[in-house]
Formats: sequence, C-alpha cells, structure tokens
Amino acid sequence: MSNKVIIRNLKDIDRAAREFLSLKQERQVVALYGAMGAGKTTFIKAICSALGVPDSVNSPTFTIINEYRSGEGKPIYHFDFYRINKLEEAFDIGFEEFVDSGELCLIEWPEKIEQILPDNCLKVHISVLDDESREITF
Repeated sequence: MSNKVIIRNLKDIDRAAREFLSLKQERQVVALYGAMGAGKTTFIKAICSALGVPDSVNSPTFTIINEYRSGEGKPIYHFDFYRINKLEEAFDIGFEEFVDSGELCLIEWPEKIEQILPDNCLKVHISVLDDESREITF
C-alpha cells in the first residue's frame, strides 16, 4: 500500500473520494477492509457521488448486492458480504460474473470471500484514528 488519504471530518469525504478515484488507476475490483463503523459504506457513498450516481446508495447487507449507474450510465456493483456464511453464497449470486464484467465492483467485508478475489483487486483499508478521523490506505 503506497497511497494514503486522511478524512478529518465528513466534509472531507467527497474530496477524499475524488482523490481515491484519481489514484486507483484502472483497477475495477475494490475491496474495502475496516471494522464495523469504520466508514466503508460512507466512503462508497462518496465514491458513487463522485461518479455521478443519482440514486440513494445504501449498504446491501441483506440483498448482498446493489447495482447503481454512474453519471455516464456505467454499472457500479456494491457488495456487502457481512451476512454470508459460506463462500458458495458468493457464487450463488454470480460474483465471478460481476467481477469479470470489467465494471467497478465495490466490496464490503471482503474477508468473507478472500479466496476468490482476483489478483488485481485493489485492497483498501479504512482505520479509525484516535481523533476519530479516518485513514484510508491502498
């Protein structure tokens, strides 16, 4: 991990999302690691906003996947694997097809499916600092 973005408060999150998008290069599969409440969903909302998604962005905790459209009409897939118990559940929703689509895939709780993440997956770590700001490294 060679990039670091600090979010001091929620006002910083849109700037941080734009900065992240400019640094992520061409990698389309993004795995977001962080403790419960670290800000994974909030950061994904900011990324989607920066990409022009007009819809409300919410964590798909129960549905496992949400699909959005960027301002350019490109699909964005948002996964939340928090509630899965078996790797087969990821296969059941067609995870590999989404990843192979070449479209942006944003993944919360990737620890649950680590074995099937592609080699070129961009791993993003969100940490809560002592002053409650967030450090995003990738």
